[in-house]
Amino acid sequence: MQLDAEKLLSYYERMQLIRLFEEKLAELFTIGLLGGTSHFCIGQEASAVGVLAAARDTDWVVSNHRGHGHLLARGLEPARVMAELLGRSTGYCGGRGGSQHMCSMEHHFLGTNGITGGGIPIGTGAAFALKYKAESDIAIVFFGDGASNQGTFHESLNMASLWGLPVLYVCENNRYGMSMPVERACATASIAARAVAYNIDTAEADGSSLPAVLKASAEAIRLVRSAQKPFLLELHCYRHCGHSKNDPRVYRSRDEESQMLAQDCLKQCEALLLEHGVSSEMIALSQERAKQAIEQAAQTALAAPYADCNYARGGVYA
Repeated sequence: MQLDAEKLLSYYERMQLIRLFEEKLAELFTIGLLGGTSHFCIGQEASAVGVLAAARDTDWVVSNHRGHGHLLARGLEPARVMAELLGRSTGYCGGRGGSQHMCSMEHHFLGTNGITGGGIPIGTGAAFALKYKAESDIAIVFFGDGASNQGTFHESLNMASLWGLPVLYVCENNRYGMSMPVERACATASIAARAVAYNIDTAEADGSSLPAVLKASAEAIRLVRSAQKPFLLELHCYRHCGHSKNDPRVYRSRDEESQMLAQDCLKQCEALLLEHGVSSEMIALSQERAKQAIEQAAQTALAAPYADCNYARGGVYA
């Protein structure tokens, strides 16, 4: 995938949009306007934007519990996504789905999922339907490293390989399954290595590097589409926030967090933009556009009426 300055800047702005969206949610939680819980993808923006930039708009997407970035990278409107989280009727599911049960069929987005590994068989089923109807689109399934320990992962990959299904499995390995380091939970250091047992081709890439994600995703999607068989792409990334909004992160050091923050995907992308001749002023304007978009989205969502269900009243449903 050719990456010119204009395209890179548009991807950077989408990543900024996702980062600011998550930070706005944290603010709404703090001031009591958003209840329940939520799982932020701060630090993993390059993964969502890079993979979905390489896909077709008609490829089907399945997400997980940390799915806001995937929704926004797919092109869903921030105001309607935020309205859904706030339990408002203008949300994509009328305010009834919330953070972990949000879908948009018009965007070929089959949903976020609150069950660890729960989206993997759904995406596998979507790929089966695509193969059955002899369509050229593929299914893309996002999941975390912890989901690779679930039976759904192994059963789905086995079936996908046996039946030759057009599905790209994307493991966003952020090094922790909740508070459990991946090396203490997985017998193999590489999640991608697990797919080899099912005769599935794999690749690994730096999930904090947008160019690396774009390149690896474009090649993986090309192989899935042309060969009509599954592929597993493992993206090594890091969430700068806790597992959920109430996570004090006692299982990792602040030194580790500082070291990983220095490798943040947005910082890397900013440096790359400067190398491509994009001025600091243009970068600042891009940041401001994203900021204004999120502020407007929050105002629009907060002004919308609550969903017509008891669970959404008073902002207690997220």
